[in-house]
Parts: sequence; C-alpha cells; structure tokens
Amino acid sequence: MSQPSLRIALVFNPEDQTWMRRTSLAVPDYWRGHGVEPMTGDVFRLGGRQFTVQGRLWEQDGEGTVLRVFVGSAHAESDSVFG
Repeated sequence: MSQPSLRIALVFNPEDQTWMRRTSLAVPDYWRGHGVEPMTGDVFRLGGRQFTVQGRLWEQDGEGTVLRVFVGSAHAESDSVFG
C-alpha cells in the first residue's frame, strides 16, 4: 500500500505576502521528494531574501495531512548582524 505524500504549506506574514505578489514570485515546492520535513530553525532563500522556519502545525483535512510551516520575516541576502 502506498503512503500518500505529505503536503507542506508555507505561511508568510502579510508584508512578505505583499512583496511576493508585487514581484510575481512563485514559491517552489522546496521539500518535494525529501524524506524529512522542514524543522524549526531551517533557513531557505527566495527571491534574494532569507526566511527562517519559526514553527510548524500539523493538520488533517479532507485530502490528508498538511504541515503548515510558519516562516519569519524576510531578510535581504546582504543583511548582517554583528554583536
């Protein structure tokens, strides 16, 4: 019996959603085919900005299991923090 694939939905804050809409940025399915789901603290880049996974929420809906991944605010690739 084959196991259904896990659906992962990234959840961005409203400001980042607006930025993605304005730039017509499509979010790739980063974790398709991976054996491990995203974890808190993972970092990924999208459109020259960096996002950090802040939290996860497992849900069950009519289509199966969904992992909602809440990401922190975007930071430009050149952002640096000292001290």
